[in-house]
Amino acid sequence: MLRYASRPLSSLKKTQARWFAAAATQSPDGIQQGVAFSQLLKRTPEEAFRTPELVGMSAMNSETKKMNLFQAVNDAMAIALATDDTAVVFGEDVAFGGVFRATSGLVEKFGRERVFNTPLTEQGIAGFAVGMASVGHTAIAEIQFADYIFPAFDQIVNEAAKYRYRSGNQFNVGGMTIRSPCSAVGHGGQYHSQSPEAFFAHCPGVKVVTPRSPIQAKGLLLASIRDRNPVVFFEPKILYRAAVEEVPVEDYELPLGKAEVLKKGTDVTVVGYGSQMYVLENAIQLAEKKMPGLSCELIDLRTILPWDAETVIESVNKTGRLVVAHEAPKTSGVGAEVAATVLENCFLRLEAPIQRVCGWDTPFPLVYEKFYMPSMIRCFDAIKTAVNY
Repeated sequence: MLRYASRPLSSLKKTQARWFAAAATQSPDGIQQGVAFSQLLKRTPEEAFRTPELVGMSAMNSETKKMNLFQAVNDAMAIALATDDTAVVFGEDVAFGGVFRATSGLVEKFGRERVFNTPLTEQGIAGFAVGMASVGHTAIAEIQFADYIFPAFDQIVNEAAKYRYRSGNQFNVGGMTIRSPCSAVGHGGQYHSQSPEAFFAHCPGVKVVTPRSPIQAKGLLLASIRDRNPVVFFEPKILYRAAVEEVPVEDYELPLGKAEVLKKGTDVTVVGYGSQMYVLENAIQLAEKKMPGLSCELIDLRTILPWDAETVIESVNKTGRLVVAHEAPKTSGVGAEVAATVLENCFLRLEAPIQRVCGWDTPFPLVYEKFYMPSMIRCFDAIKTAVNY
């Protein structure tokens, strides 16, 4: 199996730099695409503390620090290790910082007994996490790429997810968190670009979370680590260096199972999660430019299981239209669950068929990745279809 860890680190950094440089482009319509131009990112301390769940922190004169997403993940793990003596971090190559450098410096701060490498065996990593959590440790395990989480699938959905239920709540593995980089990077091909969240969203007993930005990543990861249920935490790898925010340096958590309304609107509800949020932001900008007077509401699910149906239903009951998008294949994806739930609860309020914009039902391609991705234009077309129906 191909592993990026086998490449020289300097080569990997050059590759990543090309990915992120390519993330910022300008369309013929004047829309500046890419994370670098996003209005969703909090670039000043004042903006950071306007995040709904962090408003109270500003009153304490809290400090912020400019971080990208992998640094925010690193900061969250450092806080977790510092505040919980039972916490351990482990996975392939994590002791030297990991392939994306998300664990850099942790072994120097906390020692090799608490931050350590494992053999190249995803099933073993997940099984070890189950064992450690079952005896009271806080296990923070890394699967190097989400594409390689499938060997660990049995341990996660057949052991971790059922541990509490099968013991009648006598035992649990609530201290277990599985981190994994996910989603497309530009040229990862079929083994380094997949979005497998829907596989785990079908399984009662685990929670599934994916952040869109550094502030979100830190707060959601700390909440995941401290949640008393096993959590699978997917990190969009293309955002590791592309997304930069002023992140509060203090210890804070963001709620699991709660979506965030990023933009209020009245005519169409647009739902996504992870790196797809920036594509949807651009699609909304294009739609509102092309159709004067149009008002779109943008919602980030943040937690995929359990997802915040109440917030989405309330929005669709107001707008009468729904567009939902994600990189994973369309069939049986997260979007299908969102669409079905909205249809059950908003049928008499809907003004148009629900639109899903997703990856295609094929293996993730390499040279045809641009055709596979739910791009700004595809999402714009879905918004236009919903509005003009």
